[in-house]
Amino acid sequence: MITKITVREFARLTTDPVEPSLDCAQVSPSAFDWLCEQSASLSKTGAVLLQQDGHLALKLDSYVGVVETPCGTRLEILPKHTERTDCRKESRALLQRMIQTALDLPVRQVGAAGLQLFDAPLSEWVMRQFLQALDHLVKRGMRFDYQRIEEEQRFLRGQLNVLAQMRQPPGRQHHFQIRHDVFLPDRPENRLLCLALELICKSTEEPGNWRLAHELRSLLLEVPVSRNVPQDFKQWRSDRLMAHYQPIRPWCELILGEQSPLSVSGDWRGISLLFPMEKLFERYVEVLLRQQLPATGELLPQRGSHFLCKHREERMFQLKPDLLLKHAGQTWVLDAKWKLLDSADRASKYGLSQADFYQLFAYGQCYLGGKGEMALIYPRTERFSVPLEPFAFSDHLRLWVLPFDLKTGELFGGEAMGLSLVPVQLSQHVVG
Repeated sequence: MITKITVREFARLTTDPVEPSLDCAQVSPSAFDWLCEQSASLSKTGAVLLQQDGHLALKLDSYVGVVETPCGTRLEILPKHTERTDCRKESRALLQRMIQTALDLPVRQVGAAGLQLFDAPLSEWVMRQFLQALDHLVKRGMRFDYQRIEEEQRFLRGQLNVLAQMRQPPGRQHHFQIRHDVFLPDRPENRLLCLALELICKSTEEPGNWRLAHELRSLLLEVPVSRNVPQDFKQWRSDRLMAHYQPIRPWCELILGEQSPLSVSGDWRGISLLFPMEKLFERYVEVLLRQQLPATGELLPQRGSHFLCKHREERMFQLKPDLLLKHAGQTWVLDAKWKLLDSADRASKYGLSQADFYQLFAYGQCYLGGKGEMALIYPRTERFSVPLEPFAFSDHLRLWVLPFDLKTGELFGGEAMGLSLVPVQLSQHVVG
């Protein structure tokens, strides 16, 4: 039996009885211990999944998604995009939209009845998209391949393996060593799809997903599951004959952990989709801003062409702003930060980080020559809905702090710093 728990970033997990909310939840001792073990192993690679908060409490970090423990606890972690606590459905839809946009995941369009939100945990939504894509693929026709079979039979079929036949021991000359081709669906792409389907059959609890998964499973019984996932993904073909397989690949990679930025390690293979919220927001902003650029504009992500200093003729401390926007001979430095600001809290500097300002100052000196406009981009919330007054590093170098609307993709205040963007109309729903 799977225990479902939904919280959001920086929530507190404890083994003590508590009133469940998006910011606090109770987990079983076995789930608590397993999360501690995973956090310890992941921290060695630089990823901080959670922090110890007392002897019997954990505080989650800025990772979102789904993680499942061996004891049957499925933890759904949503983004904290507002201070309100009655936003579970809204947060879930936002996370789905951000993942879909940031990873460029194709979603099958359905009729008007399907245009409502699929209000289910993130894992069920991902499984739904995969199943719909697989159903479409099966109806269109899966690719088969000829495979060379070499075997011993009492009859002739295909070609006689003359060399092997000559080596037959006495008394077995009536057996034929033959080779022939068989038309089979056993190919890397199909093996991966079947492995993902098997995982869904074991994991899904949504009735529609369960029914469709088992229907597809019955149609693919003759296809073996993948035994070497990385190797099969390397052999996944993308030629013209395999073009109809491309829409399902990203969903297959997500389910099998090949595209998730953080896959939980170990022998346990539950549904695990964890994304660093800072990187997800950065990529989300990049994709939506690129759609709003004029035809002659250029958006360059993570350019590391400058270094902070030189030491013994070697450059040190590479500077990599999130985004460089170039248009009409002018350059802007943009940096996206996933943090909730409060434009009324002047005493606490609105929640801004001094380290971020040092970082942007270095970017301005190296990439703009000390003259130009830069921006820190934060999510737009109830407490931060309009741009702050610009911060002047000098008479010629200014830094703007701008809100980015997570629903519409609009960057507020861009025109004040000379950015000419054309807002696009985003879909306000996720197709289920």
